[in-house]
Amino acid sequence: KMSLLAKIAEIENEMARTQKNKATAHHLGLLKARLAKLRRELITPKGGFDVAKTGDTRIGFVGFPSVGKSTLLSNLAGVYSEVAAYEFTTLTTVPGVIRYKGAKIQVKLFVLVHRIIEGAKDGKGRGRQVIAVARTCNLILIVLDVLKPLGHKKLIEHELEGFGIRLNKQPPNIGFKKKDKGGINFTATCAQSELDAETVKSILSEYKIHNADITLRSDATADDLIDVVEGNRVYIPCIYVLNKIDQISIEELDVIYKIPHCVPISAHHRWNFDDLLEKIWDYLHLVRIYTKPKGQLPDYTSPVVLPDGKTSVEDFCLKIHKSLIKELKYALVWGSSVKHNPQKVGKDHVLEDEDVIQLVKK
Repeated sequence: KMSLLAKIAEIENEMARTQKNKATAHHLGLLKARLAKLRRELITPKGGFDVAKTGDTRIGFVGFPSVGKSTLLSNLAGVYSEVAAYEFTTLTTVPGVIRYKGAKIQVKLFVLVHRIIEGAKDGKGRGRQVIAVARTCNLILIVLDVLKPLGHKKLIEHELEGFGIRLNKQPPNIGFKKKDKGGINFTATCAQSELDAETVKSILSEYKIHNADITLRSDATADDLIDVVEGNRVYIPCIYVLNKIDQISIEELDVIYKIPHCVPISAHHRWNFDDLLEKIWDYLHLVRIYTKPKGQLPDYTSPVVLPDGKTSVEDFCLKIHKSLIKELKYALVWGSSVKHNPQKVGKDHVLEDEDVIQLVKK
């Protein structure tokens, strides 16, 4: 009986041998679907370890050994040398604080070592945890050595993609609805360069889906369709941190600056950290809320920082104290999320960056 990994390798090899053209698109689509089904077994956690989301922001640091992850962590987030010892157990989450624009961002940092990621593909216990943790990050920083960046970048991206993580991507614009009968109903609202009705049907039949509505609203690939059918993909922003820029010329640096999602730094000399912090802040889409005690001016010195997608008045209350929501009568809000300043709102009101809030208790 072949191992999961051997089966995956076999299909990957066949795909590499197959030329990409119109005639083989159909066959490649099927291989990709088979590959995704095998990989799903790696993504699905076996055994119950808990990676529940906390209110803290999670940033995963990924990179090969000796690219300078520990130096970066200690200089960026005040996490000290014990990180070096964590290299091998990786899953120890290291709490740190990143300070930016007056806001303290509590972060949990995970150092995911590439070797362990390779082991994770075998579905070994430890490795599976790494995958589960990586999938809950709010942001992934891929730390690369500026002298050999592209080979490493490709390898790490390939690993993370294999775990159902999509970096700096939006979910595909594909409508997909399973039905009880009526066959495959296929519509494309724009020209398709890769998928036709036949390929879509055969990919779906690989999943034993014979009745469904599929609408392609953009020029989609087989991979896009498989991502939608699998439904377990996570879309995470990613910054490529190119370390050791003290070792290259200014001309080379100009070229690097043109690579998208990329920040060149020197962890050792602390060069260009302000650029990196600004990008981290932008990519996290964090929201700062200022509190205003009754009859006083708002406190602009220490905003409450909420993660993207969890910015309701209720989320704000929970961040301060669990019992607060029970005592809340209503809130007064000033800022871009309201029409009048101040406006009376309830617990479901969604706050925006730099709103000011005053809680009125029962």
